[in-house]
Amino acid sequence: MAKGSPNGGESASLQSNDTRSLLDVVDNLRSQGISRYVDLPEIVVCGEQSSGKSSVLEAISGMLFPSKDNLCTRFATELILRRGPVAPIRIRIVPGSEENRTDAEIARLLNFNVSVSAEDLDLGDVIESAKKCMGINDDTKVFSSDILRLELSGPEQPHLTLVDLPGFQIPRSPIYEKSADIILAVVSAKNDFNNQSSTRYSRQIDPRGVRTLGLITKPDTLHEGCGSESFYIELAQNKEVKFKLGWHVLRNRDYTTRNSSLQERNRTEKLFFSSGAWGSLNSSQVGLHSLKSRLSKILRDQILVQLPDVLSQIQGGICDCTRKLEALGTPRATVQEQKRHLLTVSQSFTYLIIAAADGEYSDSFFGDASTHEGYQKRLRANLRNVLTKFADTMREQGHTYDIVDQVSTQGRELPGTFGPLIIGQRFLKQRKPWTRLVKETMEEVVHAVRHVLYAALSHVCNPSTREAILMCIIYPKLDRLEKELQEKVIELLKPHDTRHLITYNHYLTDNVQKAQAGRRMREIKKTLERFFGDDYTNLGTVKLSVNVDSSTKLLVTKTEADMNIYASSTATDFMQAYYKVALKKFVDDFSVLAVKARIFERLPALFCPENVLDIKDEMVATLAAEDEESSVERERCCEKLKVLENGLRELKSVQEHPSLHYKGK
Repeated sequence: MAKGSPNGGESASLQSNDTRSLLDVVDNLRSQGISRYVDLPEIVVCGEQSSGKSSVLEAISGMLFPSKDNLCTRFATELILRRGPVAPIRIRIVPGSEENRTDAEIARLLNFNVSVSAEDLDLGDVIESAKKCMGINDDTKVFSSDILRLELSGPEQPHLTLVDLPGFQIPRSPIYEKSADIILAVVSAKNDFNNQSSTRYSRQIDPRGVRTLGLITKPDTLHEGCGSESFYIELAQNKEVKFKLGWHVLRNRDYTTRNSSLQERNRTEKLFFSSGAWGSLNSSQVGLHSLKSRLSKILRDQILVQLPDVLSQIQGGICDCTRKLEALGTPRATVQEQKRHLLTVSQSFTYLIIAAADGEYSDSFFGDASTHEGYQKRLRANLRNVLTKFADTMREQGHTYDIVDQVSTQGRELPGTFGPLIIGQRFLKQRKPWTRLVKETMEEVVHAVRHVLYAALSHVCNPSTREAILMCIIYPKLDRLEKELQEKVIELLKPHDTRHLITYNHYLTDNVQKAQAGRRMREIKKTLERFFGDDYTNLGTVKLSVNVDSSTKLLVTKTEADMNIYASSTATDFMQAYYKVALKKFVDDFSVLAVKARIFERLPALFCPENVLDIKDEMVATLAAEDEESSVERERCCEKLKVLENGLRELKSVQEHPSLHYKGK
């Protein structure tokens, strides 16, 4: 005889009002379509045609399923069972997530409603009607993501929701199971276990077997004492294929008893498990009554475990809907509505641009600074890095020649002198790369600015309005700013294009003196090394004093000989000193007078609220008139937001109920 359940008292408590309230809340949210946006846990039943899956569903629900196996293989069927007064069975279609459906097609699915008593129900006819409504046929559409929902209420019903998946025998069967679902994997003891696909399917989507309950059917078809019977008994004991939720065994009606009542079915099953080898199993593992309680508890606990994740999904969906609706704005059929929308867009856009330029990155628009996209939106930091790189590049690559000590060609000037225009001529050649380098930096600056403008506008309005504003307002203004930037750069370069150099910066003479002092030191060192050898610093005092006259004469002679290149060296020193002064000035002028004054500080005025007031009505319609896609998107977002906000309220009330706190491990 089957052993007693150690948790017998818990079975009764599973049908409590709290459990029913929890499942009612979840099913009510499903009926509102929340499953399209978040994954609510449910029990999915999978098994082959010959596994006895239909008999299991019949036994649990008390509803007669059609005998033709191919009727339930094209879409999922959801059974919502609730303990309560007997009421007509309510049958509806929940539209799936198929794309390219028209509003008329969705309305046809939503209008599919059947309300019928259990005695008058012909589920086969209902399924055929549902297939037709879903557009299922053998030629163009074999499967549907739509779900046929049946809601049953009665005094013997458990608080339970089951989803019957399409049979495995149909090629390319769609997968309805989600990561939060419990899997009820049905296998038949009548068939070879290795040839049945339900457990293989469950392992694919639940590799560790933590949310799978195995269900063995047709144990009465096995000969007593045979090897198959022993195998399936050990399977039921979780020894062969282990699942965290274990296994359960049912004995359902066979062909000869197919017309017997549910009460007769239950008595026959109880008698079967009270004797023979199957009697060794715990009573909580066998029979219909314990299965209903077991499934209710499993579903209840899974919902409570997944509740934080479900709430997180809902909150994420609410944020996404809110952002999209803010971008879409209010409906805008009239010019006044359109202008009001443009004012809102311009205010939000200008706020983001000012924040990007000022380095205030607290708005969610800026995202994560460690990502490429987040960095690109931080305009002030981005441009600072661009200009810092420009300054470094100008120092490293802004000159044509690297100056070394060498004899250069002298003109008609007297020995020791040089023409005043020589410095300017040499400077012009030396600064030649400036034009190319500043052009490359301007392109980087404009690219960074365009990226932020596009991203900010994308954040505050829909694509059609964004493109119209960019093309008609922002980009034309930005083109003018870019032209002014180029003109300013030409103006800043012009003083450096003349051979008549002017500066009053004392840094010039300081650099010349340092250059000449350095050259003299290098020449003296060379002379001393030539006279005393490489290690002259370690010579004794006596030897140094002996050679002092000779070395002095050599230095004087060298100085007199160097008069031949004195003018050239001095001219080069002045050119290099002036180059350094000019380089520092130009880098600062480009950053401050060009980039900052001509671009950076004028970005907030590209599309500010004051501009909107001056836009003519015809242009307002061009910029802000709502297209059909935007209207549909707003309607979709509003519907989704309503469902999610309602779901958030109801699920939070469940989460806060002390009697429903999850106690499991």
